[in-house]
Amino acid sequence: MSSENAGPPPSAPLESKAPLPKPPSGFRTALRYTGIPVSWLDKRPKLPSRNWLIFLSVTSSLTGYYIYDRRQCKKIKQHYIDLVKHQSEELVDSLAWPRKVTVYGSKWPADEDYDQAIKYFRKYVKPILVAAAVDFEMISGKRHGDLAERVAEDIRKRRRYDLGIDEIPEIAKALPTYKPPAEAAQHKLDGGIVIIGRPTFKEFMAGLRKGWTDPLDKVDHEELLSLELENDGAFDEPEDPSDDPHSLSDPDTKSNTPFNARNSPVYSPLTQLRPPVSQPTTRKSSIPEALNAPPSFIPAVPPLLLVTFTNHIGLSQIPIMIWEWFNQRHKVRSGAEAGYRLVVKNSRPIIPPAISTEPQSIFADITTPALPVDGDLGDLDFDKDAEGWFKSSLEKIPADTEKTRKKYYEKLPERLATARALARGTREPTKEEVENPPPTEVELSAERMKKELRWRRDIAGWEMIKPSTNVVWDERFRDALRVFVDGDSDSSKDL
Repeated sequence: MSSENAGPPPSAPLESKAPLPKPPSGFRTALRYTGIPVSWLDKRPKLPSRNWLIFLSVTSSLTGYYIYDRRQCKKIKQHYIDLVKHQSEELVDSLAWPRKVTVYGSKWPADEDYDQAIKYFRKYVKPILVAAAVDFEMISGKRHGDLAERVAEDIRKRRRYDLGIDEIPEIAKALPTYKPPAEAAQHKLDGGIVIIGRPTFKEFMAGLRKGWTDPLDKVDHEELLSLELENDGAFDEPEDPSDDPHSLSDPDTKSNTPFNARNSPVYSPLTQLRPPVSQPTTRKSSIPEALNAPPSFIPAVPPLLLVTFTNHIGLSQIPIMIWEWFNQRHKVRSGAEAGYRLVVKNSRPIIPPAISTEPQSIFADITTPALPVDGDLGDLDFDKDAEGWFKSSLEKIPADTEKTRKKYYEKLPERLATARALARGTREPTKEEVENPPPTEVELSAERMKKELRWRRDIAGWEMIKPSTNVVWDERFRDALRVFVDGDSDSSKDL
């Protein structure tokens, strides 16, 4: 074949040009040089796993509910503060007394923190009173019955001043803030009394009746108890020295006749459960009988602000505690409404209970409390549902106290014998007694006095506030007590 017939050489196939990679952005380049893996930068967002979805849903729901509740708390509190703050802007004299109220809060049963009622007042009611420039005095009871004793003692002091038995000190009259008794009494009536919870209400009413009924003589309860206990035989000297286990000189005799508290003259089985009540010494009162008699009429008492309060205690009530923690707005609203009722000073007479028609003596309204008919107690039914949250073990308080008293009196003879033996030098103290000296006879007597006072007051206090006990009522309270109530206009309608 000739070269002339040869065609032109075939052209090389066209190469396909691949798209150039997109250069990374400056942000990705900067992150790549920081050591972050490139795979992290190329990840696409995707739905989390089922477990993560459950976790995020629950936590976000609880967080949102908590934030909503706390915002509502601030809104409610600020609403009531705005309603009353104009009273704090009023001009008054520099020596004028501000309106003042007395706040009572007793110990909640089975709670070691006796100040819970006062803490409730500080958190939910106090902000409204502070915004309205209302002063307050807080009084709490550390044990059951303390508040009743405080109220009764204050009333007895007032009666003694009103009857002229005691006189106001001259130094108090010289103060620039002194006001005559009539003016001071009117200032108290313009204030009010705040009652936190049903146990406080029971103690207050019991103390109120006791203060207006008991004699005006100043009584030393410790002295009366010492007179009662001195003849019960618990601290009598043994008649036979051989009855003292530490006075036996023969070691064989000591080992063969072990000390038995029941064989000791110091021991008395009747004193284990309760020391015998001795007849108190009759004392002639220095106050005339006409002044010492209970009055047939009680002057007006400052209006009462009844604040509902429930303190949940125990493992079984933990779900309710959790629910309340996420619903604080209900407590804020209740406390703010109570404070607003006190500030606006809208009150009504107390609704008395229905009185039983059983025949009573002509002095029954003074000497004994009236018997209300069940189911129609009027305002005495205040916050009665809160007693349903009391722990059932509280009913054992009297039995537990008696058991503790019995154990104490069983060990007392041996402790007393040890104290007397060491004091008289009839035996040498042991190594343990040298390091920790046992109490002396005088210290044992003082210890016994304190324990008896505490045991008796605990039982009396529980009997006063237990659910089966009604609120004390006296017919003289009918015209003396008033209760703060809501006004005609609803202050919470805008919320």
